[in-house]
Amino acid sequence: MLNLGLTKSLRKLWHFIWYDDSLASWLVNLVLAFVLVKFVIYPGIGLFLGTQFPIVAVVSGSMEHNGLDFESWWDENKDWYEEKEISNELFTSFKYKNGFNKGDIMFLKGVGPKDIKVGDVLVYETPLHSNPIIHRVVEINGGDYITKGDNNRKEDKPVKAEQFERTGKAVLRLPLLGWVKIWFVNMFVR
Repeated sequence: MLNLGLTKSLRKLWHFIWYDDSLASWLVNLVLAFVLVKFVIYPGIGLFLGTQFPIVAVVSGSMEHNGLDFESWWDENKDWYEEKEISNELFTSFKYKNGFNKGDIMFLKGVGPKDIKVGDVLVYETPLHSNPIIHRVVEINGGDYITKGDNNRKEDKPVKAEQFERTGKAVLRLPLLGWVKIWFVNMFVR
């Protein structure tokens, strides 16, 4: 008798979640989706990629190339990079040589200090900003990683390994999908 009652209740719940067109059903689906993504999918991806923050939305334009093709962008910026001994040929071998835009989503892979090289796009935390910074490594000097946004005129303060131990380096870009997060944050924070 107990199994029959439980089975009947589970069938009603299943129907309510998947087939009912009520507002209550829609709200339950929304909550279930949030819980599933927040507590199962996101941590699962993080475990797989070895980072606490496997997916980030780009919230600034510091890596944008302002709609320029690579050669035009390089002509405007080459002096700074050549001073750092980064040639056009070297820069074109970098991942995201054309930068990326505000609103893009980046997937991160956890990395150790020995796995970082010039040209990698590193995501790191700093007490000066509420959001992590996502910039390109332009120089490695001992335990210091010098980064710079492609759209910035100068490099950042040196980054230490502990600043990227919870994040990592960018390994995949999905254009524009981060705008959903940006809109929600702007809607509820302001």
